[in-house]
Amino acid sequence: MDNMDRAIAPATQLKRRRRRWLLGATLAAALGGAVLAFRTVLTPSVELNDLLTARVETGDVEASLTAAGVLVPEREAVLTSPLQSTIRRVAVAVGARVQPGQTIVELDKELAASALAKLNDEQLRNQNKNAQLQLTLERSLTDLRSQAQVQALKVSSLQSALRDEQHLLKVGGGTAESVRQASLNLSVAQLEAQRLARQLGTQQRANAADVRELGFTVSMQQRSIAELAQKLKQADISSPQPGVLTWVNENLGATVQAGDPLARVADLSSYRVRATISDTYADQLHPNDGVIVRLNGTDLRGSIASISPAVEKGVVTFLARLDNPHHAALRANLRADVFVVTSAHRGVLRVRNGPFYQGGREQAVFVLAGGRAVRRTVQFGASNFDFVQIMSGLKVGDEVVVSDMKTHLDTPELVVK
Repeated sequence: MDNMDRAIAPATQLKRRRRRWLLGATLAAALGGAVLAFRTVLTPSVELNDLLTARVETGDVEASLTAAGVLVPEREAVLTSPLQSTIRRVAVAVGARVQPGQTIVELDKELAASALAKLNDEQLRNQNKNAQLQLTLERSLTDLRSQAQVQALKVSSLQSALRDEQHLLKVGGGTAESVRQASLNLSVAQLEAQRLARQLGTQQRANAADVRELGFTVSMQQRSIAELAQKLKQADISSPQPGVLTWVNENLGATVQAGDPLARVADLSSYRVRATISDTYADQLHPNDGVIVRLNGTDLRGSIASISPAVEKGVVTFLARLDNPHHAALRANLRADVFVVTSAHRGVLRVRNGPFYQGGREQAVFVLAGGRAVRRTVQFGASNFDFVQIMSGLKVGDEVVVSDMKTHLDTPELVVK
């Protein structure tokens, strides 16, 4: 065998094979890195700090409608003017506590006192008219009674005359003509007596009607006097209940009409909510439906007390009572969000509501997994301001992107940096 054809030592052959393997592994790693880098360049990415996320959990979801509310005192008395007058003095400042019977506003009483005196004078004149009428009517009745008595005597006399003529005719001392004449005279007298009796009855009824009419006038006048006297006593405006003066008309000298509001006194120890909602949801509101009132991070529960039947400018107004109307967070005229609970789902999958939720029953969402945000199609159920019910597509513990992802809805997945 020639020296040129000597066999390669096994150690040398092993070294060569190792070099080839190492070179192949290096080339494969380089190729894999290149492919990975290429895919990374092609896959869109987002910053983790730019995302809002929430974990899927088990809990309750109460479907609700959102309304705007304002806190109002549960009991508030509106004090109105009892008569037309002018404001003379305001005795209490807004914000002060008042007690029942304490004067708040004084009205000018001079005009009302003058009107009351005039009514009293008219009543005296009516009473005098009543006395005069009764005397006149009694006089007319007395005259008719006298005429009826005279006519009764005349009838009695003619009856005797008729009997006498009949007796004379019987014994032959009289004539049939005399009997007929006496009978005719008696008939005429009896008719006149009947006429007077009817006239007396008619006059008595007419007199009673005249007396009643004037009596009605006197009674109505007396009621007017009593009402004006009561209004005059109420011209010093006072509260019927203890509370705080929340508003008062301070325009001294201003003219007010009967029924115009002058002051408001509220019991600031308890509150209710006056809320408004679009009339689109009017059919979904019912008395006693549950509500959640949210103010300054505090949630208070209650229920709908009443719903206004009228729609004004596209909104419906309703009043809600609170389970705890004395809560320390309650303040007059404080604005609050009111959620009307339409249905409740207990122990369901849920995720916190956010800009990602478009209100549909099915939509794509992104779930964080292994440094990526992967798009999934999810079925949703009930929702409220805080949570959305998950029907399918997610499980407990999934981390969902709740930021607005509209610009990435066509992307299967995103790299999260």
